Amino acid sequence: MVKIYTLTLAPSLDSATQTPQIYPEGKLRCSAPVFEPGGGGINVARAITFLGGTASAIFPSGGATGEHLVALLRAENVPVENVETHEWTRQNLHVHVDASGEQYRFVMPGATLHADELQRLQEKVLQIESGSLLVISGSLPPGVALNAFTSLIKAAQAKGLRCVIDSSGDALTAALDIGQIELVKPNQKELSALVSRELIQPDDVRKAAEEIVRSGKARRVVVSLGAQGALAVDAQNCVQVVPPPIKSQSTVGAGDSMVGAMTLKLAENASLETLVRYGVAAGSAATINQGTRLCSRENTQKIFDYLQQH
Repeated sequence: MVKIYTLTLAPSLDSATQTPQIYPEGKLRCSAPVFEPGGGGINVARAITFLGGTASAIFPSGGATGEHLVALLRAENVPVENVETHEWTRQNLHVHVDASGEQYRFVMPGATLHADELQRLQEKVLQIESGSLLVISGSLPPGVALNAFTSLIKAAQAKGLRCVIDSSGDALTAALDIGQIELVKPNQKELSALVSRELIQPDDVRKAAEEIVRSGKARRVVVSLGAQGALAVDAQNCVQVVPPPIKSQSTVGAGDSMVGAMTLKLAENASLETLVRYGVAAGSAATINQGTRLCSRENTQKIFDYLQQH
């Protein structure tokens, strides 16, 4: 099978906790924190591992938080290729409020990535064998200019790597402007920004996704539609998959689980329909969990089997 690698430029050490209720100024008594690896590409690699595949995670790490992040990934049997950095890896906080069921996500800015550190990460990328899949996912940290980001993608493509991009804003636009992106997963708002118009009519999302494919910017566009599932488009096909009704505990990790599952099927050369069904199944499986937990193989397979029959 095709080998899979992920690149995360702004990783994090995520801590999740619970508190009975939330209010200003008083002391909020919390449960013991649960620590997990965080950051787009890292979570994609974890999801692939949980689903029975293998993906190597390439990322910068610094300080005690970076060491903790690496240790957690190794404990989950995720192959790690990290570059040590001057700055400590950021730590995010996710709080579940028992009384309301609400989730609060406190996301810190990514650690500044210096030019020499980005260069070492790019060197690791360029050691990947041609024909492999490279998932570049997550936000750009301070210190990484847009042209440095696009130069990295161009260098990866020149090496023969098939790039999957899951980002947003200017980074997503710039990546698609390079062209020939293997797979991209915008939500409806991001898709609207990519085509510079509002998507109001029932068929607008499909037309916008097809426009991106026809332009050569991406070979496959999978639009994440939240509770409505996803709409997938390539040069020949258009598929919409609606998930079964499931009680959602948390949407944290659903997008990364979806990208991981789809990348795994892409590596297996599966059809667009299978790819998006498995992606929706994994994304739905992640919402069953509280906190920052990703999809499980068992729940993903159950939901995928349901989608195959309906």
